[in-house]
Amino acid sequence: MITSTSNQQMKMIVQLNKKAKARRELRAFVVEGIKLCLETPAHLLKSVYVAESFLQDTAHMDLLEQRGIAYEVVADHIFEKVCDTNTPQGVLAVVQMPEYSFEELLGGAHPRLLVLEDIQDPGNLGTMFRTGEGAGISGIIMSRGTVDLFHPKTVRATMGSIYRVPFLVTEDVCGTIRKLHERGVTTYAAHLKGKKFYDECDYRRACAFLIGNEGNGLSAKTSALASAYLKIPMEGSLESLNAAMAAGILMYEAHRQVRSAMGEAACESGSN
Repeated sequence: MITSTSNQQMKMIVQLNKKAKARRELRAFVVEGIKLCLETPAHLLKSVYVAESFLQDTAHMDLLEQRGIAYEVVADHIFEKVCDTNTPQGVLAVVQMPEYSFEELLGGAHPRLLVLEDIQDPGNLGTMFRTGEGAGISGIIMSRGTVDLFHPKTVRATMGSIYRVPFLVTEDVCGTIRKLHERGVTTYAAHLKGKKFYDECDYRRACAFLIGNEGNGLSAKTSALASAYLKIPMEGSLESLNAAMAAGILMYEAHRQVRSAMGEAACESGSN
């Protein structure tokens, strides 16, 4: 049993929780709680630690053992010190960062993507991953200036979607948008110059939604690259929506259109 914060493994966990640089260098991050630990793909799971008192939780311990997950026991007072949360759940894991290629994000006949420029709030980013999974998007592309996906708060906000939504971090978001255009992907940006409402555009083919920084929106050079501008109707005195909310509206409209098209195709097939 680990009983000291000077233990090298405990020191590593603290560094991974606190410093993006450590996460990048080790290509690893920390997840807390039984749900995220159990959802971690086996090939990404590096090590698991449980608090001494967690051993008494037979139901959850059985779940770990059924998965064949090896673990080390940590004294409760040490476990609490290395966790990022205020009320630790008694189990955490060190996880290898998943990695994807540009080609993987474009997989499928009609990929649907999010392109994020300098999103700063961990909760917003995590929500976009979670909502994106629900809306069936193909992947998320993030500028280097976007908040670290593997920040503990972001990881928790994804609710496990971090393992299931392919992603890519780009050093050149404008260059990446041009590459998307070369591959036949239409890019949409919510913009004051938009003439059509978001539900008047056709998202049934390959498309990507450009979402900008919470405070400043998309930069001028990025928005200038959009294939088309659209607008989301606003009542009252609002000028804009939360970035994650706007992304969710667009992603689910694309999802609705695809489902509708599939339903129409099924009806036509059934009538023949």
